[in-house]
Amino acid sequence: MKISIAQFAVIRGDATANLARISELSAEAASFGADLLCLPEMCTTGFDWSSNREHLADASASIAELKDIAQEQGIAICGSFLEKTELGNAANCFHYIDAKGSLLARYRKMHLFTLFHEERHVEAGNGCVAFDTAYGKIGASICYDLRFPELFRQNTKAGALLHILPAAFPHPRLEHWRKLVCARAIENQTYFIATNQTGVEDHGSGVGETHYFGHSMVVDPWGEIVAEANEDECLLQVEIDLSSVSKVRKELSAWDDRRTDVFD
Repeated sequence: MKISIAQFAVIRGDATANLARISELSAEAASFGADLLCLPEMCTTGFDWSSNREHLADASASIAELKDIAQEQGIAICGSFLEKTELGNAANCFHYIDAKGSLLARYRKMHLFTLFHEERHVEAGNGCVAFDTAYGKIGASICYDLRFPELFRQNTKAGALLHILPAAFPHPRLEHWRKLVCARAIENQTYFIATNQTGVEDHGSGVGETHYFGHSMVVDPWGEIVAEANEDECLLQVEIDLSSVSKVRKELSAWDDRRTDVFD
């Protein structure tokens, strides 16, 4: 499975510009022969929640454009995007669109980042999502979810061989990011793709400027880093083999040795 990981600075409140950038990145990923383009968190609008409420009416149009891009380039696309809920609220939602332009999976962020007051502006999701693809089952997650291992355990129990996490992780928590991504891969013996924003965003009163540190990562089931970016914008190109998950579990039987009689 060939994967492109797009690390870039999201232009706050400008879906048109961000979608144009995503279109360019998808074309570049397709030229590499990628099967999947992974995008960061809230990558069409950024985190200006007051303005994002104004963008809710256009949120579905952005997803429709992403479907067109995926179909035109013949590449699957996933990331986190603004979504309007059934109650008319904003949601931070993972979408996986296949290479035919069909929406294969949706997951609403369950763990909202209280340090940035996300819970005041976003309707939380209430369920894990692991979904089938032509390459194997994938588990969905978003940013702050990384700190809650039970979500990844649940998706792995559902059969996920790969976890994907679009994110907007800022300084000063780079080492938390690097250690947690590797830990989630090791403890579940799965692949892990974490796609982070870079650049600076002003969250306003009470939060201030946020400096996203990039360092998008791909980690294998042994916990080895397959690829890692620096803080600059980039398009990482990697190839992974999901069949290695079963090979690792045969070599080290931690997954089979779980005490499900106690903890489940």
